[in-house]
Amino acid sequence: MIGCYDFCGHYEWTFEWLREMGGDDLVKQYWDEAIHQDSQRHAGEMIVNEGIEGMKKYWAHTLEEEAAGYVCTASDKFYRIDMHACPSKGFLIKNGLQQYRDYCDHCIGWIGPLMKRAGFVIDHQHNHCGQCWWEMRRVEDAAVPATHPADDVRLRADWKIPGATIDSYDHATDVDQKEVIPPGA
Repeated sequence: MIGCYDFCGHYEWTFEWLREMGGDDLVKQYWDEAIHQDSQRHAGEMIVNEGIEGMKKYWAHTLEEEAAGYVCTASDKFYRIDMHACPSKGFLIKNGLQQYRDYCDHCIGWIGPLMKRAGFVIDHQHNHCGQCWWEMRRVEDAAVPATHPADDVRLRADWKIPGATIDSYDHATDVDQKEVIPPGA
């Protein structure tokens, strides 16, 4: 049996293998079909049926089980995750594993289509160092600016690593809606 963290290396390798076999479209298809529509269908059922309450249930359980370093903030208008230490990306970094160009994209690759189906949009950024933030809002509340809680991961001294880019999504539901923020911007 493969361990939880060992799985991340195989998962990331699979993304690159799929890209080599069929390009980016095949990788996105995998994220949507194999993750969103199959392995995480329980998340879809909770979030589509219960909205923000379903997000609270799903991520509270999942992030605790993964032993993630995170803080969640919620209201009746949004659900937010500030990931201070992603165990999956952390495992890849610690073990020098990098096959696919942006492992972090798989999250929005499956969460984006799910949120679209549930009537939500996502504001999100990740720094390629195991840190990110997510804020999900209903489509009709999309114009409301993202919050800045006290535990905002962007307030960390190590959020912007010299020479690193930040990937940003604004009211997104698709991995192709990424804006790359160059170093120093």
